[in-house]
Amino acid sequence: MKHQYFGDVNDYRKYGLLRKLQLHPGLRPGVCWMLTADDGRNDGNFTSYLAQPDKWRPHDPELFDHLVTAISNGRHLDRVREHNLLPGATFVDPLVPDGRRERHAFAAAALNRLADADLIFFDPDNGLEISSCAIGRKGSSKYLMWSEVADAYTKGKSILIYQHFRREERGAFISQIANELRAITACHSVLCFRTAHVAFFLVIQPQHSAL
Repeated sequence: MKHQYFGDVNDYRKYGLLRKLQLHPGLRPGVCWMLTADDGRNDGNFTSYLAQPDKWRPHDPELFDHLVTAISNGRHLDRVREHNLLPGATFVDPLVPDGRRERHAFAAAALNRLADADLIFFDPDNGLEISSCAIGRKGSSKYLMWSEVADAYTKGKSILIYQHFRREERGAFISQIANELRAITACHSVLCFRTAHVAFFLVIQPQHSAL
């Protein structure tokens, strides 16, 4: 996640999904932004939906109205707290480092910060780790490491993951990622919420499956 992405259509989707999940009592949310430095690129400029309230607002009117106001005050994750977009959530804000040792320290601190959360949302720039950008490599901060997913699940957390689609057939890609998540967590319940450009994978703890 980058500050420059705040308020784009994928934000509307991710916050909307989290707000729906938050409706369940006993499912305290935690958000690990996986924050990386702004780079001045045009990624995240998908804000035209805000000019189409008839189409987009009905999904979550309160969220939509807050985003219209918030984005006019500058694109920054501080707006999430200022406008209480995710009530009751605990946040992990530091930038994600590339270095291996620093990354391990970041991950440990994030889990400690989110110790009371039942559901952790990981919001990496790109999604789950790929073989060409393993931990410690330049640019690895844009990915959530498989080991970090396993550690969070071992701590008893259900997990929601932001994932960009890759240049491959999407149905097969979803099945592949879901199978890998099942393999590393031994979780039988992995759901995918699919949108036009990104997917959200939900890895469910057995104690949360009824929710």
